[in-house]
Amino acid sequence: MVITRNPSYTPIVLRGRRLTLRTMTEHDYNSWLAVRTHNHEWLLKWEPRSASASHLPEDFRSFNNRCAIRERERHLGTGFGFGIFVDDKFVGEITISGVMRGPLQSAYVGYWIDERVAGRGLMPESLVVVLEYCFETLRLHRVEVNIIPRNTASRRVVEKVGIRFEGVAERYLEIDGAWEDHARYAITVEEWNDMVLDLRSRFLEG
Repeated sequence: MVITRNPSYTPIVLRGRRLTLRTMTEHDYNSWLAVRTHNHEWLLKWEPRSASASHLPEDFRSFNNRCAIRERERHLGTGFGFGIFVDDKFVGEITISGVMRGPLQSAYVGYWIDERVAGRGLMPESLVVVLEYCFETLRLHRVEVNIIPRNTASRRVVEKVGIRFEGVAERYLEIDGAWEDHARYAITVEEWNDMVLDLRSRFLEG
């Protein structure tokens, strides 16, 4: 079954200094597939997947359904997925997931970027843009990022932003068929308020 997109759909667009974050539609498929194909080996070893499951399909039908599911999550307020674009060119994704309200007011953030543009500070900039959206638009209290400890490139992102390391959750998530420990990083709105002027100066202005 193909899930169709609401014809009244209006994307969410967030802007950084050098990049734009935008919710994605089926029209992004070709550029998304080209980047995913080029980065297959770079990304596969970090992606959630059980030992018995096949890799997620990357055909147009599956991508279209994925975009529609993301839109439904957006309308429910449970998740927000963004493509990362530099000069209108797709280079990666960053996602807010598991949004919980009530006494928790929290969410998780995950991300990936094209290996060809990694190391240029684009992902820390994207993360600051998303944190600003989490704390100042969604009014969340806490955001968590969980990373396989040996994924040093991903850990450098949160460390550049200054997100607090909380410890290691053992066998936290099944990644490419194996239960992997994850380093847990978190930031609260109180910490964000203390850091926001510095973060905007370093990543969003100039």
